[in-house]
Amino acid sequence: MPDDDAWDAWQPDELGNRLAGISRPWCIVGGWALDLWHGRQTRAHEDLEFTILREDADLFRGALQGLDFYTVGNGIVAPLPQDVDPPDDIAQIWCLDRAAGHWRVDLMIEPGTPQTWVYKRDPQISGPRSTFVRFTSGGLPYLAPAAVLLFKAKYQRAKDEIDFANALPKLAISERAWLKASLETVHPGHDWIGIL
Repeated sequence: MPDDDAWDAWQPDELGNRLAGISRPWCIVGGWALDLWHGRQTRAHEDLEFTILREDADLFRGALQGLDFYTVGNGIVAPLPQDVDPPDDIAQIWCLDRAAGHWRVDLMIEPGTPQTWVYKRDPQISGPRSTFVRFTSGGLPYLAPAAVLLFKAKYQRAKDEIDFANALPKLAISERAWLKASLETVHPGHDWIGIL
């Protein structure tokens, strides 16, 4: 198994090509989701993250031919055999291109249904999936920017602050209001609340 930092992530289009034809919900999340929304790459990305529903794990693993899968939780990266479902307490799977010795994509497992998006850190924050998942002109699904920023607010790493600053001028008034209310629920006193 390579080091945790042995990432040579795919570009979003590569993931989209590999998942073409899958009709179950999935979308790109994290920094790349914001850049798909911007319509251009605003910064370097170490990884590529996308999310699926738990019951669809086998389907997506089958579509990612040639990759090995590793669960990530509590700082431990462990192999996930092909015929074993991810444990209920696992919400992240790294996908390894064994031949190249690099991690290619980070598969996240989310709650919800095909119709409803649910914020995995606080299920009282939810709404129609059609509101929270958007599409590029080329058909790539990505998480709406306000929802991406809600995830990023927990850590406030340098890249998260850059992403927030880049997104803020483009956020619609309704998106700002939703993000502010959500932050007040899960991160009361957060720096971004006053800015919003």
